Amino acid sequence: MIGRVLIGLMLAGLGCAAAGLTLLVARGAEPGGIEEAWLLVGPPDLGAVDFPTLRRASLPVDALACPPDHCRAAAPDLVPPVFPVPGERLRAIVEAVAAEMPRTEPVFHARWAEEDRYVARSAWLRRPTTVSVAVIGAGEGRSTLALYARSQGALPDLGGNRARLARWLERIAARAEVP
Repeated sequence: MIGRVLIGLMLAGLGCAAAGLTLLVARGAEPGGIEEAWLLVGPPDLGAVDFPTLRRASLPVDALACPPDHCRAAAPDLVPPVFPVPGERLRAIVEAVAAEMPRTEPVFHARWAEEDRYVARSAWLRRPTTVSVAVIGAGEGRSTLALYARSQGALPDLGGNRARLARWLERIAARAEVP
């Protein structure tokens, strides 16, 4: 008898939690929605990255696209090509590609360096991911990139950040007319 009551109370508690999560997700970006719930974990923008000394997260919540000689302390998931455009043009291309991405907004543009950050949110739970971008000169009229996507919190991203960076690189390459 007591076991059934406890099971009933646990199921009722799970039902309330599910209803609360459903309400948060349904409200989305509105006040009281899931975006505000993520603030309990911390700010959506996880801050600056120093690519040459970057150490990858110990949990599977990040992805890195970087020339191996630039990110010396971390193994990249993807290696971006050298683009046949100068750094200033590549930065503008990245900005345009980021603007096309759903649920992505700029949060920082360096004034004196070619480094920017964006916050991208997942479709359903609107989980924030900080995408840090650095443009790297590669000779006269050529440049490449370092991109680092890291999700807020300790929940695994299930390959979402790697897929995000691959999409960004594909679109950047198309705009820079990389063969």
